[in-house]
Amino acid sequence: MVAVIVGASVGGARVVQALRRFHYPDRIVLVGDEPHAPYDRPPLSKGLLAGQLDHDRIGLLRPADLADPNVELRLGTRAERVDAERHELHLACGEVLAWDHLVLATGALARSAPWADLPVLRSLDDAQRLSARLVRGSRLIVIGGGFIGSEVASTAHDLGLSVTVVDPLEAPIARIVGAEFGARLARLHTDNGVCALLGTGVTAVESDGDGWVVYLADGSIHPADVVVAGIGARPNDEWIAASGLPVADGVLCDEYSRVAGYSDVYAVGDVARWLHPRHGEMQRIEHWTNAVEQAESVARTVCGVADAQAYAPIEYVWTDQYAHKVQIIGRPAGGDAVFVTTGDWPRTGVLYVGADDVLVGAVTVDWPRGMLAARRVLARAGSLAAAQDSWAELLKAAPVA
Repeated sequence: MVAVIVGASVGGARVVQALRRFHYPDRIVLVGDEPHAPYDRPPLSKGLLAGQLDHDRIGLLRPADLADPNVELRLGTRAERVDAERHELHLACGEVLAWDHLVLATGALARSAPWADLPVLRSLDDAQRLSARLVRGSRLIVIGGGFIGSEVASTAHDLGLSVTVVDPLEAPIARIVGAEFGARLARLHTDNGVCALLGTGVTAVESDGDGWVVYLADGSIHPADVVVAGIGARPNDEWIAASGLPVADGVLCDEYSRVAGYSDVYAVGDVARWLHPRHGEMQRIEHWTNAVEQAESVARTVCGVADAQAYAPIEYVWTDQYAHKVQIIGRPAGGDAVFVTTGDWPRTGVLYVGADDVLVGAVTVDWPRGMLAARRVLARAGSLAAAQDSWAELLKAAPVA
């Protein structure tokens, strides 16, 4: 048998490792369009962008994975088309790979800026090019105040650049954590001396020869040496749709991450839109943890592991900004926020309550124990009161630790 994984992403690499662990009987082939061995992406906007890490230190596959004679890496090779009926994967080089199991793990692509050909940060090559341009004392404008944009701004600030963040929303991540706490998190920029121009959009970006000029909807004009676009991502699914597989903002899958209508084709990570059993709706998540957990789930199903189950994760994401760790669990935007003071700002915790006083999510800043406690309550579909009691016990034992 042959398992072919398309995409040298964290999801693709974790599928390889899990298939090995569950004793997949024959060949495992990983196809990636980048020339680099699979690498971790969260460090791109942090340590690697700051010049503190290199590619070797963010690799995802272990020596044992690479030494396995049944594991084959096909790097710098772009997948062009899937023939699901014939169980074939057609590569851009003209080669055709036969497969018994196919896993689509092609992730997401950074959205291109509509105003100019601006740098984005999605790949190792993107990070290396951008890192070379982040010179101390330079003026950087980051368009987009989401996770990636904020992390780039934080890293550049630490490198000694003059940084401005622009976003049309007053609270860029309000869609995840709600408007009230989203506004508080936006303060992380200004609290650290970064200029945050929120609530106004970009109308144009023009080169002035030596640098750039950014024009905003409020009429203001801002010169910069470097401009970076962090305006979101889209699933890398166009080639999959062209192959005739079901796609709608991601590859459509059942609760086992099997592509709808195809028993031997799976999708994991940013490119997958699957039926979430706990929520009873289709969901696509662009987060590292989801890709890792979904890869494990798919490998269990492929290998027929006895405890293989429908994939029903508790959503989790984190972001590191200005030496602070923000952790988010569940679906905070689906509930009402209840704030718990844990110490001086920005150390704090927020619980989110839904119908029937059930906890639906939580956010903490610099409080990992609070996050673990909230996760335990969320996992058992516990109440807001249970979460509040859990946090009260933690705060009684130690203010914040």
